[in-house]
Amino acid sequence: MIFTKSPKTVKVMFTPFRDGLQSSFGGKVRLNDYLPAMEASVAAGIKHIEFGGGARYQAPYFYLGENPFETMQAMRDAVGPEVELQILTRSVSGVTLTTQSLEGLNLQAKLMHKYGTTYDRNFDYMNDVDNLVKTGKPIIDSGMHHQVTIAIMGLPFHSDKVHTADFYINIGKQLLATGMQIDSICLKDASGTTDPKTIYDTVVGLKKIMPPEMPLWQHTHDTASMAVACYMAGIAGGVDGVDVSIRPMASGTVQPDIRSLDHALKGTGYSLDVDVSKLHHVEDMLNEGLKDYSFNPATTTADARVLGFPMPGGAIGPNVHMMVKAGILDKYSDVLAEFPVVVEAGGAWTSVTPGSQQYWLQAFNNVMYGRWNKIESGYGRAVLGYFGKTPLVPDSKVIEIASEQLNLPVFNGDPLEAAANNVKPAQEALRERGIEVNDVNTFLVLAAMVPGKKMEVNEGIKFLTGKGKIDIPLKKKEEAQPVVQPQVAQAVSQAPISGLLKTKCVVEENGKTRTFVVSVEPVTNGNKVVKTEAPKAKASTKGKPVFSTFAGTVDVVDILVKVGDSVAVGQVVAQIEAMKAKHDIKSQISGTVETIFIQIGDEIDSSQPILTIA
Repeated sequence: MIFTKSPKTVKVMFTPFRDGLQSSFGGKVRLNDYLPAMEASVAAGIKHIEFGGGARYQAPYFYLGENPFETMQAMRDAVGPEVELQILTRSVSGVTLTTQSLEGLNLQAKLMHKYGTTYDRNFDYMNDVDNLVKTGKPIIDSGMHHQVTIAIMGLPFHSDKVHTADFYINIGKQLLATGMQIDSICLKDASGTTDPKTIYDTVVGLKKIMPPEMPLWQHTHDTASMAVACYMAGIAGGVDGVDVSIRPMASGTVQPDIRSLDHALKGTGYSLDVDVSKLHHVEDMLNEGLKDYSFNPATTTADARVLGFPMPGGAIGPNVHMMVKAGILDKYSDVLAEFPVVVEAGGAWTSVTPGSQQYWLQAFNNVMYGRWNKIESGYGRAVLGYFGKTPLVPDSKVIEIASEQLNLPVFNGDPLEAAANNVKPAQEALRERGIEVNDVNTFLVLAAMVPGKKMEVNEGIKFLTGKGKIDIPLKKKEEAQPVVQPQVAQAVSQAPISGLLKTKCVVEENGKTRTFVVSVEPVTNGNKVVKTEAPKAKASTKGKPVFSTFAGTVDVVDILVKVGDSVAVGQVVAQIEAMKAKHDIKSQISGTVETIFIQIGDEIDSSQPILTIA
């Protein structure tokens, strides 16, 4: 039991409006469904809120048709100027999943500060101190509070070299020795797998070397039901602030409920800087705002298995939702079982984004295609050194396979210098499409650029051209439909449609108006939409159809053949995106491409043929 004779107040950062939304729903929650609860939180005395960064930067325009910077400004306007609003950034990746140039990171910091951010918590999943120093400078220069992070986790295998108290304290020593401006330090356990003793020893060691005026924060998840115990260990060691949430987005893959920690601290001399008795209205408003959303039990239920697969709550939620959509949730346990293998072979980087996604996708590939038969691009680049130095030396066999499959050498240089500068390409893509070139539009496109991904399926371009995807995890029976008012420019012939017809419609929802391009296509073959390369082409009954290998819904990101091409058995004819990664669709026969039914950007499932081969 912890106890202090000198009463101490522990600061609180409230997380339901970023980490809660991300861990529960992959961030796919509309602004107006949680904004009233955010206002109620401030009225109840909350002074510090996490509101952006991580997947909550991407989710608004990837899946909700909302501009993330407009949503940030709306939140700032709602809570007023005095509340601290915090984002989460990923060192060399910023708020993206790949490495960015310093010019891109400078633009990111400028925009985040402009649209209401006061605190920036910056972490590096490799715990690479050089990365943290270089990516901290844009944050400092922007005027935001610079909170540097030491990422922690429990290993799924034994090691006395990394992820120990001494390992973390040494990272703190290196950071402080750089002389850069550090306003506070955070211990971030994204998977909730570090044991209380390691946390206590780490906190005690860090507080001995930190300037007395520099706050130490602690962040963890309740995925393994360890969060309150770990927070009490950290508080006993000297932590000054903690991250907490509230039902219905608390515990499980999220942070613990603030009321649980408050109760655990009774009589110890420690207290939180919030009167929790005033927060019940926040829970009520969240329940009301989210009543139409479908909570997945995998994200709301504690799972001690996470101790063997250190996966962040903020990643479990999105990945579960993506597996459900792709129709492969039955592979979930198999992927988890493969986790220790990819962690140890990769070099034991910390399981926070993008590292967690790299672990997950490689474990997924090992399950789907056989161990190391398909190296995921991010995992392979991490093993080869393109994100920084791994804590342990990766498996030499995996390094060799990754280098061969990705056609990349081992890299020992600066990840920021190796990163593509996507500012100008993003601006050029905007000009080519007649879209205004400004900082916001540039960054929306830049942040969605991934090596090998075509600009036609760039989420920023799709959003800005009114073709963005709407993918909200609503309950099927209660899903509300927006009011649609078609803009009819001219009379439409009643003759049968023989080709693709495009028109526009205006969608009005919650006081906002957006214009979308609607494609109307002929209906044939038992009411299935058939997409052809020309109006005269018809679906063949002679050729053998090629289907997606995923039972659920996936996105078409490339078509590698055209009608009339000869293909061989095993040749890649198309690529789809599932689980935020590209997957090849291969032909099972040799022959000639007879008909193509899809185009880049389409959503398909395994019931819809991609093409036919005769």
